[in-house]
Amino acid sequence: MNNKLSQQDISRYTISFWKWVIGLIAFGAILIFSIGLGLFGQLPSFRDLENPKSNLASEVISDDNVVLGTYYVQNRSNVRYDQISPNVINALVATEDIRFYNHSGIDFKRTFTIIFYNLSGRKQGASTITQQLALNLFSERAKNPVKRFIQKLQEWIIAVKLERNYTKEEIITMYLNTVDFGSYNTFGIKSAARTYFDTTPDKLAPQQAAILVGMLKGPSFYNPLRNPERALIRRNTVLNNMNKENYLSDEEVQRLKDLPMGLKFNPSDHNEGSAPYFRAVLKKDIQKTFEENSITKADGTPYDLDRDGLKIYTTINSRMQTYAERAQRDYLKDLQRQFNAQFRGKNPFKDYQQLIDQGMKRSERYQQLKAEGKSADEIKEDFNKPVKMSIFSWKGDIDTLMRPIDSIRYYKLMLRNALMSMEPQTGYVRAWVGGTNFEHFKYDQVKSGTRQVGSTAKPFTYAVAIGSGGYSPCYSVANEPVTIEGWTPRAYKPLPGYLTLKTALAHSQNYITAYMMKQVGETAVATLIKNMGITSKIPVVPSICLGTFDASVYDMTGAYSTFVNLGVWTEPLYLLRIEDKNGNVIYERKPRIKVALNPQTAYVMTNMLKAVVTEGTGRRLRGRYNLNNPIGGKTGTTQNNSDGWFMGITPQLVTGVWTGAEDRAIHFASTDQGEGANSALPIFALYMKSVYADKTLNYSKGDFEAPKGGTTITLDCGAYSKQESGETELDEKLGF
Repeated sequence: MNNKLSQQDISRYTISFWKWVIGLIAFGAILIFSIGLGLFGQLPSFRDLENPKSNLASEVISDDNVVLGTYYVQNRSNVRYDQISPNVINALVATEDIRFYNHSGIDFKRTFTIIFYNLSGRKQGASTITQQLALNLFSERAKNPVKRFIQKLQEWIIAVKLERNYTKEEIITMYLNTVDFGSYNTFGIKSAARTYFDTTPDKLAPQQAAILVGMLKGPSFYNPLRNPERALIRRNTVLNNMNKENYLSDEEVQRLKDLPMGLKFNPSDHNEGSAPYFRAVLKKDIQKTFEENSITKADGTPYDLDRDGLKIYTTINSRMQTYAERAQRDYLKDLQRQFNAQFRGKNPFKDYQQLIDQGMKRSERYQQLKAEGKSADEIKEDFNKPVKMSIFSWKGDIDTLMRPIDSIRYYKLMLRNALMSMEPQTGYVRAWVGGTNFEHFKYDQVKSGTRQVGSTAKPFTYAVAIGSGGYSPCYSVANEPVTIEGWTPRAYKPLPGYLTLKTALAHSQNYITAYMMKQVGETAVATLIKNMGITSKIPVVPSICLGTFDASVYDMTGAYSTFVNLGVWTEPLYLLRIEDKNGNVIYERKPRIKVALNPQTAYVMTNMLKAVVTEGTGRRLRGRYNLNNPIGGKTGTTQNNSDGWFMGITPQLVTGVWTGAEDRAIHFASTDQGEGANSALPIFALYMKSVYADKTLNYSKGDFEAPKGGTTITLDCGAYSKQESGETELDEKLGF
């Protein structure tokens, strides 16, 4: 009886057991089916899988295919499978998913035997690489156990979809492009290789790959900078895993484990990279362009430069950009010493205390204190308390203890400089240096800022005189004071006697420039200035002939390109095209062109600008810097030596350079030091010497192109008799 009851109990228990098993399986199937339907949260569609959402940095790419810098929230850039070292792939598979090439997204054998793997010393997580990719792409790890369980099932479904739609190579590439490598805003294998080893993913050695893959278990815990001992142990564990999977031999592993970590730490930030001022201007330009042209993604949402992984192709040449930045750095060091020397034993702000007050009120520190509700007296007290800070110097940043108010005085005396170089025929901008140090001085002085242009405006008046006025460059004028509508210009070291227009421009003579303005009229000159691309306000007054108006380096460089390009103004072009992360072109830009001068007038002006270098204010290009090939240019110096300019032209490059302090009230006391020939021309010279020395750039030292059919205007003033030209006395004085 008891025996029979026992058999019934066993049978009942067996049936109950299988009911529970079948019920659990059914429940699991229903749960997975429900999750698949999106009842526990929307799963990605096939389109989402084809275009996974991730924060990809947008890259700014130079004309010679160098990444100048990136825009990002997360510093992440994608690479292809063939751009990743096999050492990285092998280390990842050996450590994270040894059956990666054999499963279909879910490794059930791995799931059910994970305890065995851990006990055997081959520590592995339960998730496959494909499941980890699913988590990286579409969700954040839930902290609630129940939600995490649901999320795990979601990862399974997504992993299966990924495996069906992508190859193993594509999956492992996507994973390495999306994984977080912890601190220093490092996302993806490309960013990690650069940050920790200053290299590219394809060049990572086995021991380097082992460090990076080892970090995936805990990016902070195994960070090689913060926890080097843990990172070294973890690296060796990864190397052992590679050995067990036959990716490395016993001898190789032993040799690699004896090596130091060999870090070359190269953290990135938004200031990093070449042409930071240019990239800042470019970003605003692109955002404005997208908005004005209604350029959006396929779903109608706007593009995000910090997240959408755009490829931005520019005209900047990375080597020429380097030469320009180096020329500025090398010369400004010496010029700053000259500038500082004149203030020894003097208070440069004796009559300009308002500049310090303005600087204080414009500072971030002032705005922050004001936002905190501090009174004017409390803010003033704060600015007079010494604090630790890092200040810019031409010898490198200096960590010091300084009162904030003193730092404002310090920076007010720091010279600023800007340079832009472009090809006149194409409009392509090849170099853009918007300031001296982007980390400390954010304001771009190439396009965003304008300053008084001084004598660099004189060629505009002469161009009107020669083009529409019918004057010859050899026309002689008495170099004496002239009054126009009650305005009489002053002159710095005027040359005596009669001068040709060519000689007057070469030596930047104010009287003769004003005389020509009186002949042609301010309306004609102002009109030409606007036609040659100057976008700032040009007052229609006689004094514009001497450059009393403000303009940007960008506009002035474009205007001077008109002379070289035989009268055709070509808009300076720095953005070529933009591609989305899949390589589709979403925007292209073409330069605007306009005929501003007739070819003969433009060529005559080019010849007159050459005379500035051969015999006039720009002659130190030849004497001091040995630039003896055909070069033209024009120096410019504004009132009180507040601004120094040099506009340099060659047949294939036009370059504008400006130098000055932040405020015009702070300036050189001596014109010999503050004039454009001393404060701007040398930077042009150093830049051009580097450009010519780089034979790969292929810039010719030939002469300027003449208009078709030549010119009917006499350019050689020596062809006229000395008596007719009235230059005999001047020639004797100048030694001609």
